[in-house]
Amino acid sequence: MRTALTIAGSDSCGGAGIQADIKTMTMNGVYAMSVITALTAQNTLGVSAIHEVTPDFLKHQLDAVFSDISPDAVKIGMTSSDELIEVIAKALYHYKAKNIVVDPVMVATSGARLINENAIQTLTEQLFPIATIITPNIPEAEILSGNTIKNRQDMVSAAKQLQEKYGCSVLLKGGHSINDANDLLYTHGKHIWFTGERIDNPNTHGTGCTLSSAIAANLAKGFTTEDSVECAKKYISGALSAQLNLGHGRGPLNHAFDLCDKYTKEI
Repeated sequence: MRTALTIAGSDSCGGAGIQADIKTMTMNGVYAMSVITALTAQNTLGVSAIHEVTPDFLKHQLDAVFSDISPDAVKIGMTSSDELIEVIAKALYHYKAKNIVVDPVMVATSGARLINENAIQTLTEQLFPIATIITPNIPEAEILSGNTIKNRQDMVSAAKQLQEKYGCSVLLKGGHSINDANDLLYTHGKHIWFTGERIDNPNTHGTGCTLSSAIAANLAKGFTTEDSVECAKKYISGALSAQLNLGHGRGPLNHAFDLCDKYTKEI
């Protein structure tokens, strides 16, 4: 069985972060492992507290995973400090990690910045160059490229700039009033649009985590970058279309929408 590792923060509500990643990887047919960068106290209404792990403990987690079950793909999510990013980068270099997906979690849905400038610099200098693909949204791509993105051509220009600068493929996620769930993949000097109809579902907590984890799972199974993105997009659409409605705020997706087995049946 192929394996995938998620390096990210824990979401106590289960809709994003480590919990969403594990669900997604499992539903996409790989064995999921986790290295936790931070504990969060959060629910569908927001985050009330964050407790970051120490760099030393993060290293112990990474060593424990890679020394025993070396993953076929790695997804990196919430890494809010440069010290933690440096530990992750050193471990990935040391263990010659492959199929690395970096979701640069920089901006919350509310628009609040989640990472400082030092951490952004360390992320781009140490993790982007070894990544297979990065998956920024529009606000994150604006921070990384230094350019305003207002239309499809701006998306192409920003993705091209990032791909040429860091050498990895770039999946620039649409939305944010620019288009209806159309994402742009820039890879190997060319761009590919993945069109999608916006699904009328306000419960979108964890979509970014879910998409990047699905891409990692597909890379672990041997799919190309383009095919991995296409499969991941279809999975996201299915999870949104299931219309799960939990909590009092922006609820989670139904990661298990395609699960049908005797062990899932209720009384």
